Amino acid sequence: MAQTKSPSRPAQVITLGCRLNSYESEVMRGHAETAGLEGAVIVNTCAVTAEAVRTARQTIRRAARDNPDAPVSVTGCAAQIDADMFAAMPEVTRVIGNHEKMQAETWAPVDLLGGPEKVRVNDIMSVQETAGHLIDGMEGRARAYVQVQNGCDHRCTFCIIPYGRGNSRSVPAGHVVRMIQRLVETGHYEVVLTGVDLTSWGADLPGQPELGNLVQRILKLVPDLKQLRISSIDAIEMDEALIEVMGDRRIAPFMHLSLQHGDNLILKRMKRRHSRDQAIELAQRLRTVRPDMALGADIIAGFPTESEAAFENSLRLIDDCQIAFLHAFPYSPRPGTPAARMPQLEKTVIKDRAARLRAAGQAALRKHLEFHVGREVDVLVERQQQGRLPDFTPVALETDGAEAGRPIRARIIGHDTTRLKAQTL
Repeated sequence: MAQTKSPSRPAQVITLGCRLNSYESEVMRGHAETAGLEGAVIVNTCAVTAEAVRTARQTIRRAARDNPDAPVSVTGCAAQIDADMFAAMPEVTRVIGNHEKMQAETWAPVDLLGGPEKVRVNDIMSVQETAGHLIDGMEGRARAYVQVQNGCDHRCTFCIIPYGRGNSRSVPAGHVVRMIQRLVETGHYEVVLTGVDLTSWGADLPGQPELGNLVQRILKLVPDLKQLRISSIDAIEMDEALIEVMGDRRIAPFMHLSLQHGDNLILKRMKRRHSRDQAIELAQRLRTVRPDMALGADIIAGFPTESEAAFENSLRLIDDCQIAFLHAFPYSPRPGTPAARMPQLEKTVIKDRAARLRAAGQAALRKHLEFHVGREVDVLVERQQQGRLPDFTPVALETDGAEAGRPIRARIIGHDTTRLKAQTL
């Protein structure tokens, strides 16, 4: 009796961490499909906190249990920073660096699965260029992400990411414009510019153009692009042209600011380059240019030497900057960073302050949601019965059959403390 061939399974990509990782996972997925890589598991890790690394290890073990016959490749920032640790895990077949993961030849089955080389991680600091990889959109999402920058030249005392991503490097403007044109031609409504240190874009290019110049060129040269979104930025590096162009109605009225703290002394010990007053001033300027602007922010609780008074400055910053979407992080020391050698707070103190910060963030979000109740708005549909406002507020839609990737008109009828509820008009 003839045996039937079991159906092939595409490579499974598991993404942890930031939006840039999500973008890069789609690039890897495309390379794997093109190369005919089947039945493999690729885990794209994050290293932003010690908890992120622990989660990566748990995810690898779970993936190996769920796919006992599949080779497991590990890549991303955690793999780049500590390749030997992941290589020592019996579940891991290959450890691949952040530069290598973006190269098509890495994912050829014969190259990935054969031979004795378990670790393929080069010196990320030696990488000089960032390629503008084109994807036709994020799988299952309404918006497409375009990577325009990678790496970081700054050395915040708590951050390990530059050692996973390397020095800052930019994708030339012409290539960025061509990628976005292609995405618009294939029907994408919204495009998000993303990078590790987005506002450093252009510093390594001829003439040292600034991010605001890139955004202006995109709006001018891609007139059919409906909505352009800017991802997380370093507040002190936001150039004048970028602030001004935020008034353009084709720019999504949302900005996520990498603030990290609200106390000047702690900001100095973090080696941040802005002050508390500068953060507040920027928030006010953005709302002057764009009154419907919503702001998000990252803030760390329990940084070494943080006093109660310093922590309360962070709490007050939420109101002072009118932050609607807060990402609160409990501080965790990363070996190899200067902050890990500073006097540490008790874990119970860090946990308590992180909880208080999250509670303040939740109260700010409820206030933001209540502001929208009763309004008629445009909702970009992400998937069935789910979407977002232009200011990135999540919306639950009381309707079926709305087309993903397209805006619909709706009335906000309430919220559940985490997202709005809307009826389509």
